[in-house]
Amino acid sequence: MSQKTFATPAYASIATLSAYQSSRSVEELKREYEVNDVLKLASNENPLGCSPYVTLAITEQLGQLARYPDGKGHDLKQAIAYFNEVHSKQVTLGNGSNDLLDLIARTFVGHEDAIIYSEYAFIVYAMLAKILGAKGVEVPAKRYGHDLPAMLDAVQHTPNARLVFIANPNNPTGTLLSSEEIRDFVAQVPSHVLVVLDEAYVEYSPESNNRALLEDFDNVIIVRTFSKAYGLAGLRVGYALSHPEVATMLDRVRQPFNVSLVAQSAAVAALGDQDFIAKVHKINDGQMRWICKQFDALGLGFVKSYANFVMVNVGDAQSINQALLEQGVIVYPLTAYGLPEWLRITVGTPEDNTRLIDTLRDTLQSL
Repeated sequence: MSQKTFATPAYASIATLSAYQSSRSVEELKREYEVNDVLKLASNENPLGCSPYVTLAITEQLGQLARYPDGKGHDLKQAIAYFNEVHSKQVTLGNGSNDLLDLIARTFVGHEDAIIYSEYAFIVYAMLAKILGAKGVEVPAKRYGHDLPAMLDAVQHTPNARLVFIANPNNPTGTLLSSEEIRDFVAQVPSHVLVVLDEAYVEYSPESNNRALLEDFDNVIIVRTFSKAYGLAGLRVGYALSHPEVATMLDRVRQPFNVSLVAQSAAVAALGDQDFIAKVHKINDGQMRWICKQFDALGLGFVKSYANFVMVNVGDAQSINQALLEQGVIVYPLTAYGLPEWLRITVGTPEDNTRLIDTLRDTLQSL
């Protein structure tokens, strides 16, 4: 047994963990490649921005920045509860949905427990298992999406299985499970195993809303974010819906004031403007079809997506990605997911998407 030092982590698995790799920032690309006109289509942000009511709500809070936010998040919880037809006692607020995923794992998973997740699902699920010194069980994907029968088998045959993560629509592949498939899965999962439905992209596929499961199953947690369709990625705010007893446990572990005053006000305003969300959905839907048609014309394979991004096979993704970066276009390579031939590309505005396709076409022809 090696001797401990000041840098010895709590669990050996932490030493094998790679830090989360976010996409290149616009500022970083400008510095590194000396390009001024940068197009970022890597982080699944909303190219339309946010509702104008959000801007107004933020402005109204600027004189209160010296004050702590409401630690209980009363107004935002009430707005979320009303919108989702649940009780406010079922709502937990987070500093983005990623904060909530971490909070759920830290609250319910010990180092002797196991976390089940799918191959090609959000990489943070595997990271959380390592951070907690828990066992991570990755279930092989089926057509780049979740194989629920195989995941159920893993749950039933993994001692101390405690948590199952399901991203729906899935990131980074964009695949979607039907509500019937998910309900059938949850009905067969032992009641002591928590099923976490990561619905970060639910606004792009409203049919993937599984809120109704909370009425029939106490072991379901639904996690959502204001970072995608609502356009509040820079403010970091998300929420979880669960049984009140689960929410109570999460609240005991949650960091105080984990959602800022500005973020709470902005999220209330964003949630109240569903006309904006309908506009976002409509434009994304049309532009998704256009982009996929262009991929077909270029002879590129892609996975049908139900979110605001599409995963496309470009062959030598590393070289293609580098060439795009040098031309000021940021997309997301999927090597870390075990998909070295694939890029994940956010759907942008019509102008963004035209530039993307033109640049990608020229790049493919030149390599």
